[in-house]
Amino acid sequence: MTEPNHPVRTPRPHQKLLDDGRTVREVLTYTRRGSRLDAKQQKAWDAYAEEWVIPDEAVDEPGFSLETWFGRKAPLIVDIGGGVGEATAVLAANRPEADILALEVWRPGVAESLGRVGAAGATNVRFCSVDALWMLENIVALESVREIWTFFPDPWHKTRHHKRRLVTPTNARMIAERLESGGTWRLATDWVQYAEQMVEVLDAEPLLSGGVVERWDERPVTKFERKGLAKDRVITDLLYRRR
Repeated sequence: MTEPNHPVRTPRPHQKLLDDGRTVREVLTYTRRGSRLDAKQQKAWDAYAEEWVIPDEAVDEPGFSLETWFGRKAPLIVDIGGGVGEATAVLAANRPEADILALEVWRPGVAESLGRVGAAGATNVRFCSVDALWMLENIVALESVREIWTFFPDPWHKTRHHKRRLVTPTNARMIAERLESGGTWRLATDWVQYAEQMVEVLDAEPLLSGGVVERWDERPVTKFERKGLAKDRVITDLLYRRR
């Protein structure tokens, strides 16, 4: 099932309307960077976007269905913030039986991911640049997700920015509710303090069980991870399972 969980969906995030008519910016877990594509990215976009990219406005249409976009009913995996698709392409190619919903707001990253997925021969990935938390809460049905991947989310390392982190008690509960029984949430970070917060938050979530694990050998070492290792950062992998 991929029907919305509420009779009326909340508006997609950007600005929130106050009772007095004023608008305020919502606290998001990301910032949107530049959207200009280089020649290679544009070529990939032209080749694959029409079929594999779900336009933002499509999710607002009555009766929107992920199954329609994938063209089948299959186990669902959600990739949150896949960047330039280094891990997405490899993991998707190894799971042809599953549908991969890749949520990434950076358009050049989506374009580069399209090229990587295409080169890997994977046809089971659909990209969308709608806010991941909104998408999970409003589009993805309860207990419908087999796996969730969250690799190297923005650590928002300054204390005043911690409220923007993806892994918070409220978000953890909502995400856990989308996992099917036995479904898994895999995370990785190169920021020790964020890893500690992840463990604290996810250990406290009654719907989940798990913790720090050995590096997931299926996950390819990405350019971003290599940069972290070059700076002597500790890479932490976590695995939590829906009870």
